[in-house]
Amino acid sequence: MSKKLDNSKKNVVVVGGGLAGLAAAKGLVTKLDATKYNVVLVTSKPYYIHLIALIRMTVSDIDDLENRALIPYDKVSGLIHKVGTVVSIEETAPGEGGSLVFVDGERLPYAALLLSTGSTWPGPLAVGDSDKEIRNNLKQWRSKYATARHVVIVGGGPVGIETVGEIKDVYPDTKVTLVHSEAQLLSATYPDKFRRVLATKVKQRGAEIIFEDYVDTTPPAGQTVDITTRRGKVIKDVDLVVPAFGSRPNTAFIASLGSGVLTESGTVKVKPTLELLHHPGIFAAGDIIEWAEKKQAAKTAKHASIVTANMVSFLAGQPQKVLYKGQYELILIPIGKKYGAGYFGLLWGILVGDFFSSLLKGKELLVSASRAALNYK
Repeated sequence: MSKKLDNSKKNVVVVGGGLAGLAAAKGLVTKLDATKYNVVLVTSKPYYIHLIALIRMTVSDIDDLENRALIPYDKVSGLIHKVGTVVSIEETAPGEGGSLVFVDGERLPYAALLLSTGSTWPGPLAVGDSDKEIRNNLKQWRSKYATARHVVIVGGGPVGIETVGEIKDVYPDTKVTLVHSEAQLLSATYPDKFRRVLATKVKQRGAEIIFEDYVDTTPPAGQTVDITTRRGKVIKDVDLVVPAFGSRPNTAFIASLGSGVLTESGTVKVKPTLELLHHPGIFAAGDIIEWAEKKQAAKTAKHASIVTANMVSFLAGQPQKVLYKGQYELILIPIGKKYGAGYFGLLWGILVGDFFSSLLKGKELLVSASRAALNYK
């Protein structure tokens, strides 16, 4: 732990140190009485990973991101950081706290609990947990991209689109094919005009798009093969397939609370207070909550403010009055440092192009903002 746990105090525990978890933990530190409560942040990784920069980080070593976007929690005042993998939650009784159980058998009692464990991804974004594992995976994927002549990216969501841009920025001569299951990029959440704009920009970067199709095979390491899609199209001379689809909520251990906690897709059922149904004192935020909205980093700040207020109320024995009502859809997708497009679901729907996409996100990927949030320059 970053500092010792004071066993004379109650523990308020946050599991998951991404955008939602970090913001909530910092809020709890400022709002709770430090003479009564420890605020403990539990993460499976030894540092904060600025996920917005992870795609660029896996493609090349440009901008030295592995030394800027992997940020320790040690400068967050008042926060106790514990690295470990939680395997189950044991409630004493609903509303009376309980304990987290770690993979090594260690237990950590809690008086109130926030679950903000985010999503898991296949492929390059599955970087692992330990520092050694993370850096080795980055090195391996960079090597794959550096030697590839024809990359097939499977999935035309934000991850797939951004991956096109990062490859083309560093390896402009590499052939890139993007395969997407729908008739347009992204999903029907976004207007057709925006989806068409993105397709045009992806093609302008030199990538081919195959719509309404799937890739089910991966070439053996070091080999170049022809791939036949599910609908019978042959993609010639492929030496790297990159999965960019199928994120899943990282919630397996939460099922230990009992049936009815998770949906069939693995998201956590919550009230508008973001407290779990039938489990007072346990809250959830970020990608894992069951809510009719897209899972996006920009929405986590609101989640964090709501759970912080309601956790403080719960601990004080007061009614929880702050309710989550959802947020409008917005998305910025850089296609490399200088290109991209964005959509803001306000008014009639606002679209932005290369200039704003680069300025607001693509050029620096908000790394400095995350470093500042963790008190690093």
